Amino acid sequence: MGGRRRGWLRPAADVVLVVVLGLFLVAVVLDEHDRTRAPLLILLGLPFGVGQAVALYWRRARPVAVFAAALVGGLVLQLLVPTIAIPIAALIAIISLAAARAPALSLLALLALLGLCAVDFASASREDTYFVMVVSVAAWAIGEIARNRRVAIEGEARRAVAEERSRIAREIHDVVAHSVSVIIVQAAAADDVFDTRPDQARKALRSIETTGRDALAELRRLLAVVRPGAEDADPLRPQPGLARVDELAEPLRAAGLDVTIHTRGTARPLPAGVDVSAYRIVGEALTNALRHAHASRVEVTLTYTATTLDLDIADDGVGTGGGHHDSVPSTMPSSRSGGAAAQPGRDGGAPAVTAAGLGVAGGGHGIIGMRERTAMLGGSLDIGPRDDGGFRVRASLPLPADTGRGAGR
Repeated sequence: MGGRRRGWLRPAADVVLVVVLGLFLVAVVLDEHDRTRAPLLILLGLPFGVGQAVALYWRRARPVAVFAAALVGGLVLQLLVPTIAIPIAALIAIISLAAARAPALSLLALLALLGLCAVDFASASREDTYFVMVVSVAAWAIGEIARNRRVAIEGEARRAVAEERSRIAREIHDVVAHSVSVIIVQAAAADDVFDTRPDQARKALRSIETTGRDALAELRRLLAVVRPGAEDADPLRPQPGLARVDELAEPLRAAGLDVTIHTRGTARPLPAGVDVSAYRIVGEALTNALRHAHASRVEVTLTYTATTLDLDIADDGVGTGGGHHDSVPSTMPSSRSGGAAAQPGRDGGAPAVTAAGLGVAGGGHGIIGMRERTAMLGGSLDIGPRDDGGFRVRASLPLPADTGRGAGR
């Protein structure tokens, strides 16, 4: 209702403005004609007076042309009717021009308007002429303020769109990277044991199906917000959180990787941003261990404190030993490996994964994503080799004091 009302209200207001200003200028011209009986007033005054008033109807669509028409009409009337001290049409036109165009153009228009006002020096007092000039500057300032406000709103909208696209891109990367990595390893596992252990092969194939379905559902949810006709979708479906962290581990266990999850402290409801970011960080770390390490075991520790949620994901894969990163660097060395190769697992069943090391996931995009998520929440992130071999990802995410309490996990 409000949108339809604004739709006809603005054109109606424009028509009223044109009629009122046109009648006023006609009355001024006719009044001056009654005093002077100059026929030139009727021949020129009425067309230029009515013309500049009618032109104002298109001042938003064609602000430059309308201002030019109002300026010329105002100059003619100033010469014919010196009692018109204020060029009303030009003042209205310059507001629209300044609101629609950059100062480089609107300031030139203001100078032209001030020149028109200076004509009053020949017929009006200096005080009145200066007053009209001040009003002209004020009219330009009103339009400039409106333009700055519009630019600020448009810039904020563009930033919001860019941030949302970046968030969706990170989510899609996390979903695809984790799911495809699991599917690749499980497919290799099924192929290796297809003849000797068909039950293990079937288990891996079922896990592939489940992982693929989950990934497809996640992608549909993420793309629903940018797909045309998304109103019919379900974009408000809850995002995954730590309550589903066991689901991340199951496909890896099926691929032969021993994943253990520990919870310390009392698990409780988390803010949505912390919950989904923690889930994605754990998933990315597990994906790295799956794709880029000779790991046979990964331990995930979730520690709830009064002020933080601490994540610790450690594997026993290939590490250089000694030292760790106090912070994640802006660029990480990327792996030269074309992908993870599967080898038989230590228990003779499903294969583990071989590659160059945990710190090179996805050419660095996975680590960048973890760092961005942690920084967005004001937390800290440490990634580096363990002293006794393997790699470790540690993240500390701050929690508000009133996140509530829940049952232990």
